[in-house]
Amino acid sequence: MKVWLSVIVGLLLILTGCASAPDVDINEKSTVETTKNQETPKENESIEDTSKEDISKDKTIVTESEAPKNNTVANASSEKKETTAKPAPVKKTETAGTTAHIPVKLVKTIDGDTIKILYNGQEVNVRYLLIDTPETSHPQLGKQPFGEEAKERNRQLVNSGELSIEFDVGERYDKYDRLLAYIYVDGKSVQETLLSEGLARVAYVYPPNTRHLTPYEEAQAVAKKKGLGIWSVENYATDSGFNSDAVSSKVSASTGGSASKPATSPNTTLSTTTEGKEIFKNCTELRKKYPSGVPQSHPAYQAKMDRDKDGYACEK
Repeated sequence: MKVWLSVIVGLLLILTGCASAPDVDINEKSTVETTKNQETPKENESIEDTSKEDISKDKTIVTESEAPKNNTVANASSEKKETTAKPAPVKKTETAGTTAHIPVKLVKTIDGDTIKILYNGQEVNVRYLLIDTPETSHPQLGKQPFGEEAKERNRQLVNSGELSIEFDVGERYDKYDRLLAYIYVDGKSVQETLLSEGLARVAYVYPPNTRHLTPYEEAQAVAKKKGLGIWSVENYATDSGFNSDAVSSKVSASTGGSASKPATSPNTTLSTTTEGKEIFKNCTELRKKYPSGVPQSHPAYQAKMDRDKDGYACEK
């Protein structure tokens, strides 16, 4: 009986041991699987981090590879702009730096140093370079002594032959839009003639428009030495213009008459002075004071001295 009990107990123990063994295996398996499942996210995270790093590296590589291209394109663009940029063209003139004489047509004489001409199909005023003559109808200065004589002599000269102009190397126009030029009639300088006859002074000398300054100054010096025209009255022609008061004082002191009459030269012999008229015996005497003759509006004009009846007496 004891034997069977022992056998039975042993069998029960064996059976009990077999029954618990699978539980252990199952628990071990679940533990292993749980451990694996807990470890998998870390591995996934590691893989994701690695892939992100790889992507970042790829982007970095792409960016770095593209940067030089962009810089190259920018540099090429700037080089292209620098290459295509050109300085503004310099305006050239057909007679710049030359002494060419350009034929023109006279429209009218304005005063002693200004005329109106037909140039390039348009009427334009021309201001004579390097000289100045007394005014004939200035808004502020009015009518100055010897102004009318200079105008009439200028009119006579520019109507006496083929008219042409010459430009210098500097500015072509002044602030009043007048052409600046040297004037010629049959190749002879009008400016130099006016200077040599004492009807103009050298003025408005603005380099580089000084091509003919030397001969002009020489012509002026001769007229000044002879006391012709504007040089017949001391302190009338000055570096800054014409001093009409000097002429008025001279006339008042010498004749006691109207200050509007031109002053007389010491070398001039007046026959008589009657009712504002200057009476000369002949053209020889008249030219001692007025080397270029006088216009019809002048106090010294006499019809008998105007042989060609052109309204200008005793002209040369």
